[in-house]
Amino acid sequence: MTTDLPNATGADRGSSASDFLLQRINYERTTSVPYQSGEFKLDRMRQLLSLLGDPHLGLKAIHIAGTKGKGSTAAMIASVLVAAGYRTGLYTSPHLARVEERIVIDGRLCPSEKFLALAAQVQPAVEQIDEESASQGAMGPTFFEVTTAMAFLYFAQERVDAAVLEVGLGGRLDSTNVCQPEVCIITSISFDHVRQLGNTLAAIAGEKAGIIKPGVPIISGVIADEPRAVIAHRAAEVAAPLFQRGVDYDFESLSPWERVVAKPPGEGVHSSTLSYREPASSPSYHLDAVELALLGQHQAANAASAIAAINRLRNRGWSISDEAIRRGLATANISARIEQVQSSPTIILDVAHNLASIEALLAVLREQFKPRRRIGIFASSKDKDYTGMLERMLPAFDTIFLTQYIHNPRAATTESLLAIALDLRQQNTGDSTRPKLHAATRPEDALRMARLIARPDDLICIAGSFFLAAELRPLLAIANRAARADRQ
Repeated sequence: MTTDLPNATGADRGSSASDFLLQRINYERTTSVPYQSGEFKLDRMRQLLSLLGDPHLGLKAIHIAGTKGKGSTAAMIASVLVAAGYRTGLYTSPHLARVEERIVIDGRLCPSEKFLALAAQVQPAVEQIDEESASQGAMGPTFFEVTTAMAFLYFAQERVDAAVLEVGLGGRLDSTNVCQPEVCIITSISFDHVRQLGNTLAAIAGEKAGIIKPGVPIISGVIADEPRAVIAHRAAEVAAPLFQRGVDYDFESLSPWERVVAKPPGEGVHSSTLSYREPASSPSYHLDAVELALLGQHQAANAASAIAAINRLRNRGWSISDEAIRRGLATANISARIEQVQSSPTIILDVAHNLASIEALLAVLREQFKPRRRIGIFASSKDKDYTGMLERMLPAFDTIFLTQYIHNPRAATTESLLAIALDLRQQNTGDSTRPKLHAATRPEDALRMARLIARPDDLICIAGSFFLAAELRPLLAIANRAARADRQ
């Protein structure tokens, strides 16, 4: 994935700002992330924001961490707040096609000219810290720190009522963790980024729990005992009111297949329905038959955490009706989260990149789509558990194309993925023919070959990496536009 910055042709300030951003160290594009080293520290972020006038201190933030689900939960909460009439900023990462996707107000991307203006505003402060850091043999602000500062500055300038902030990595040392939250959320804990966050669920939970602030409500969607206990301990330490899934709130998700007759292939998929409850509230609170735009049991869990957070905002005086919750969740969308981008054949695009998210994706494919021949396209970052992901994917597909994304050096090689897949296929099934395995040097080749063999009622699923989705989504959009033009 490239860092696709706005085109600044003809504008000296724009060109300078664009070059300035591209020169920052970007750990989304490096093969290692020294999270526990001195390169990750909040003092540098606080210094940068201080030089900018501390724009973050006036923002009412909703802060969201978690191994998976934090982006979807952030999108849901922002959608609900907009439906309730609040001017709402949303900061997420990484982006798929354009860097402006990271900074959104009321569903609208930061305009390119404004983005470049923000970069130009931040640049002198960053360069001052660069000089000071160089004299001490240290590094200046990173790409993520700079874009986070730009988001805070934009939200402050636009006088948003709320700023929904997704943690980039971990929590304790993440650049967003300087915010002043109204409520915090930890969506889930599972194994990912183990080199940076630790190789036990307790260690990972400890890093995520670093976002918990004294006296600020914390929503925990975590259900495993070990990380759940870590979060509860941290909340107790700082007297943060804790609301736990399965204790203080819970939900039921009704599968579309249980509610309606499935649509034929090519006619799309059904939304999910959620029933939410807070049995211990006084009075008890229930919200039944809530429609979700996003698919899957895991999205119902994310939506439940979002509603729990919204209710804590209500307790703090925010005016958010049940109807706003319904409208917000029914329209909340986020690209490449089990996104159906084409019919006939059906093509599903997902950013699943760890065991938990791959398992959630496969569950949705089983529940939401009628049995049919399935073709997978898979790539992964070399620091991910691609062996575990492939082990789960192989039995679920008839054919898999293994590839590697080309615009980011973190990609695992096609050859290494193919070797592991061949070994797993033999170990797990004893069948050396199913699923059929193919190597494709480039993602666009994998997509082209998958389309060549797909029948109209087949399903093609693209998964394994955010960066794979980023490279293929534009190609799918172009193909869809061409198909519509042909039909006309």
